[in-house]
Amino acid sequence: MTTRRRLLGTALAAPVLAPLAAPALAQARWEPTRPVTILVGFAPGGGTDIITRFLAPILQAELGQPVAVENRPGASGTVAALAGSRAAPDGHTMFMTTVSASAVVPPQMSPPPFDIHKDQTPVVLAATVPLVVVVPLSSPARDLAGLIAHARANPGALNYSSSGVVTQQHLAAELLAAAAGVKMTHVPFRGTGQAVNEILAGRIDLAIDTFPTYLPHIRGERVRALATTMPDRIEWLPDLPTVAESGFPGFDANVWYMLMGPANLPEPIRERWAAAVNKALQDPALRPRIREAGFIPGGGTSAEAAALLRQDAERYAALIKSAGIRIE
Repeated sequence: MTTRRRLLGTALAAPVLAPLAAPALAQARWEPTRPVTILVGFAPGGGTDIITRFLAPILQAELGQPVAVENRPGASGTVAALAGSRAAPDGHTMFMTTVSASAVVPPQMSPPPFDIHKDQTPVVLAATVPLVVVVPLSSPARDLAGLIAHARANPGALNYSSSGVVTQQHLAAELLAAAAGVKMTHVPFRGTGQAVNEILAGRIDLAIDTFPTYLPHIRGERVRALATTMPDRIEWLPDLPTVAESGFPGFDANVWYMLMGPANLPEPIRERWAAAVNKALQDPALRPRIREAGFIPGGGTSAEAAALLRQDAERYAALIKSAGIRIE
């Protein structure tokens, strides 16, 4: 994402005040006064956990307080998102969330656990990742065409994993199944880490999951990658075709990770956290590690993060309705 700088028109247009009044207008930068916690809505080993733990040491150094990463898996990531949205708006409890947990899943629940626009405060985009279609090494499928042919020959027999109902993994698999005209069985887990173990053991037939999660296993030849889900091929595996060029033009899916705070988070706190994450993402030692792990580093402003939340909430609501996907 291209980071756009905030315009400073208001500051530039402000009237010049007498020198004696200036100290009264000065506002000290917010800093945490005790250890802070970042909630993660999935089990260890998934993309949300990975990017959060990448950032935590540098955020700790920047903020001057210990930064604890606390995993609270469940309900497709909404358990942590709900807890984060209800935390005191003092900057000491934040949550790293995903497009599914904060934009897609809650509106589909009955009743919704929280209002995605009123009850959480977007702070900054942390990263984006493509999804990758993977199968166990025991699978007869050597490419996506082979997988679809196998699914057509065995209606409903193939199962696929996800980290929860209506997560991006679930949606991507259902959209592929709808496009190919095949029936597959959804097996949701409480986190990607559990699903990975089932794929490695050959008990799950396929997954369309976050690329960083499976990158070590792809490199270690413990799973077979068939395709990626963004429009263009990815830099890490340039010879691996996309779903779109494998017979499904226009197919596009990804996952973003965003740092959020509770409702009514004061602007100084929001801006301090955004600045800290932006600084961490530009760290010359960390940034290459993030890319090497398969993430596209994020950054930007809170306004941009809020716009992305709204855009994808609308886009995926339309997709869910057209595909007839429901939370049972």
